[in-house]
Amino acid sequence: MGETDVIDLLLAQHAMIRDLFDEVEQAPADKRGEAFTRLVRLLAVHETAEEEIVHPYARRKIDGGDAVVEDRLAEENEAKELLMRMDEAGPEAPDFTQNLAMLRAAVEAHARSEERYEFTQLRGHTSEAERRSMATGVKAAEAMAPTHPHPGTESATKNVLVGTPVAMMDRVRDVIRQAMGKNP
Repeated sequence: MGETDVIDLLLAQHAMIRDLFDEVEQAPADKRGEAFTRLVRLLAVHETAEEEIVHPYARRKIDGGDAVVEDRLAEENEAKELLMRMDEAGPEAPDFTQNLAMLRAAVEAHARSEERYEFTQLRGHTSEAERRSMATGVKAAEAMAPTHPHPGTESATKNVLVGTPVAMMDRVRDVIRQAMGKNP
């Protein structure tokens, strides 16, 4: 992605997440696991980038920032818990489709809240340079989680983004901190 403004980058990720939900929902049973893995990876990258980069800025820069961020974190935690249960049960679980619908509703409601309460204010209370700087960390994280498989390039990414969603988030957090010049 060529976006240099963190808000534009995150909005583009919201669209990609919606597309990946569509892909998982429409995938035949034998392809559902692969599509779900891509969705889990992007969700892990997206939420971790927000937690590490966007939320700290929002806390400092926007009116009522602490409350806005706490509300978003509560939404994220609910979705993460459901995501963990789904990941453990796998796409073959009898309640997978029902849980996927609940996850999608939670993630989309969360995205709308971010766009309305956090992103709009953040754009108005940060400089272009600040948003470009934040985009650097988000792009570093995004590079770890391709949303479509690219033959021959899977090994490095696959080795970094395997395991539980929590393990993925930990590895993404380290990459973001490195990209932003912070100690992991």
